[in-house]
Amino acid sequence: MKIIIFVLMIFASVSLFAANNGSKLAIGDKPGLTNIEMDDVSGAKISLSDVKKENGLLVLFSSNTCPFVLQWEGRYPELKAWADKNKVGMVVLNSNHQKRDGDDSFEAMKKHAKEKGYNFYYALDNESAIANSFGGQTTPHAFLFNSKMELVYKGAIDDSYKSAGDVKQAYVKDAIASVSSGKAVAITETKPVGCSIKRKIE
Repeated sequence: MKIIIFVLMIFASVSLFAANNGSKLAIGDKPGLTNIEMDDVSGAKISLSDVKKENGLLVLFSSNTCPFVLQWEGRYPELKAWADKNKVGMVVLNSNHQKRDGDDSFEAMKKHAKEKGYNFYYALDNESAIANSFGGQTTPHAFLFNSKMELVYKGAIDDSYKSAGDVKQAYVKDAIASVSSGKAVAITETKPVGCSIKRKIE
């Protein structure tokens, strides 16, 4: 157990120094590249504009093997159900360009999605274009936009990657509830915790 915690701490420290080879969206900003088509594991081609719903859009950067993702991803389906209930679209993106020949190939993504029972879009962010545009840093890293496609929250999914039972602040779920009811988001930014995105760097 101590070894696992030590490994996670190493990944966390690496994420703090993750390369960010692009712009960085600030709260209130609107995203670019919303009409770029991406390959989804379902075989469909989707864009952020396609996925957006009446009350907004949740974009979650993720991967197949990051220990933090493996701890959190069991909560992804519940997050999708909550987003649906509040009329917010949800898409999970894999931006690990440097691992396309290995753990984060498109075939590996399809296999992972099937094994984990993903019930949401899991799409390939080609050449890390969207991650670089947003300033995505880690897997996972959440970006929530309101109905006007203005960024209202970015950061961690909640305050406990270790266990859903230990969560005291469900940052993304609370932010979704706020945008769906027309209220201001109380906590707009938290530090993302996870593995660095293995992005394409020019």
